[in-house]
Parts: sequence; C-alpha cells; structure tokens
Amino acid sequence: MTVLLVSGSTRHGSTNTAVLRTIATLDPARTRMFTLLADLPPFDPDADRDPLPPPVAALRGALAETTAVLFCTPEYAGALPGAFKNLLDWTVGGAEMPGKPAAWINVSSPAAPTGGAGAHAELGTVLGYVGARVVEGACRRIPLTRSHVDADGLVTDPQVRAELEEALHTFLAAASG
Repeated sequence: MTVLLVSGSTRHGSTNTAVLRTIATLDPARTRMFTLLADLPPFDPDADRDPLPPPVAALRGALAETTAVLFCTPEYAGALPGAFKNLLDWTVGGAEMPGKPAAWINVSSPAAPTGGAGAHAELGTVLGYVGARVVEGACRRIPLTRSHVDADGLVTDPQVRAELEEALHTFLAAASG
C-alpha cells in the first residue's frame, strides 16, 4: 500500500506541507509526496486529452501508482485555494480517483475562526464527485502554529506528531481494509 501526500499550498514554508513531510518521515516506505502543484497549468477541458500537459500526466500517474491519497490544505477566503482546486479539477477527467481512499488533515491556527470548514466542505464535495472513498475517521483538524515547525520543515511538537501518527494509522487501516 502507498499513500500519495498532496499539499494544497504553494507557499514556501507552508505548515500544510510541513505536516505532510512529517507524515512521510513516520512511514517513508508507504508514503510519497506530490510536489508539482505550482506547475499544473490552469484546467482546460480542451487540454484534458492525450497527450496531457506533462505536470498533469505526472499527477495522474502518481494517483494511478498509489493506493490512497492524503491531503493537507489551507483555506483561503473561506474555500479551497485556487491552485489546489485546479489540481482537483484535473482529476475529474481521469479514471484514477473512483474508489480510491482519501482523507484530509487541516492544520489551521488555533485562532482560525472556522477551522477550515469551508475548505473541508468543498474538498468533500469534489472528492464525492470524482468517486473517491472518503475515510472520515482519518479526516482531522489539528491546531498548529509555525512555532511547531523547525527549520527543516518538520513538525516538532510531540503532541501534534502523535496526532499525525494516529491519523496516518487510522487512514492506513481503513484504506487497506
């Protein structure tokens, strides 16, 4: 079993990417990062045919080669970030997501008023549309601040790391069953 880790942030130093990089260290044999979010062209239905733009082909190839997908995305203006929604739009025309286990982790600041509720709702809608099997028990909101991330871009707080490990184990158990 392999899990594709997809950050919804293009920001250098993103706490969302730090969470996924940390998860990758918890189980490096079964996790793989997708790092081409910023390289994806704007979704264009006319370009959704062979030959696909190379970053889109890489995305669909990564999805096809993995068993499950774990997302960690910020919320911007009460919704999914545009670049991340663009990535999801490119999955609609492919055959890689139907039935694929998927979950998400939100690591909004403790001060975030909605805790990423808008992004979660939109992500749930899109994942339902593409036929992914959402593993609700692995979807988490874990309050996190930049002070919990070290210079190497990994989460250092022991409590947060324990919550990430629990979410990963819950996801792996549900996705493999």
